[in-house]
Amino acid sequence: MVPDILLITESTTSPAISRVLREAGHRVRRSPSVAVACEALATDGADLALVDLGVTGGEGVAVLRSRTPAAIVLIDSAWHPELGRLLAAGADDFLAKPFSAAQLLARVWLALLGRAAPRDRPMTSGGLTVDPATRQAWLDGVPLALSRLEFDLLSYLTARAGEVVSRQELADAVWHEPHGDHNRTIDVHLSWLRRKLGETAARPCYLHTVRSVGFRLALDAESRRGSATFA
Repeated sequence: MVPDILLITESTTSPAISRVLREAGHRVRRSPSVAVACEALATDGADLALVDLGVTGGEGVAVLRSRTPAAIVLIDSAWHPELGRLLAAGADDFLAKPFSAAQLLARVWLALLGRAAPRDRPMTSGGLTVDPATRQAWLDGVPLALSRLEFDLLSYLTARAGEVVSRQELADAVWHEPHGDHNRTIDVHLSWLRRKLGETAARPCYLHTVRSVGFRLALDAESRRGSATFA
């Protein structure tokens, strides 16, 4: 099913945001205000509300969140004084401007993932099992001793099994630091993770590098047993 996103903004960047989301396979509708958005939701619901703080405040976010499974707020700064109130009003996440297409897609994907709640259920790919609820992982039934970041990295890639995930997406989704050069940090943690999975970058089983693009966790044909599923 194609995810349905309602974009509430009067910003001149809305066509570009809509284009990025549509190219990623989402259905996008735009509304200039919370009132118009609520009318649209009354006749045709949405999976996610992407709302610009420039058109509403905490009250508007609360109203939208009560009518949609998830909501992301677009704000001018990560240090916005209203951020705490917006999150308390029901916003699932926020994006501080300026943000990249990779950041946008990562946050949207995480919000939609939370709506479907697969993060709370064990995920498997071949002999690899990852349980986000207990923060435990097993390889061929043997528990893996992972650090917090190693687990977050493996969990994110397993949930996206078969897809190529960029470094920018990993920096935003796992490290929560979209700005700056994280290439070395990501490479080091992937190296440690590969070692614990019994593989190397030259001889991968699960974690594959897609040169100049990002990384991909293998599906059925490349991993040891079975296909990636949500239990």
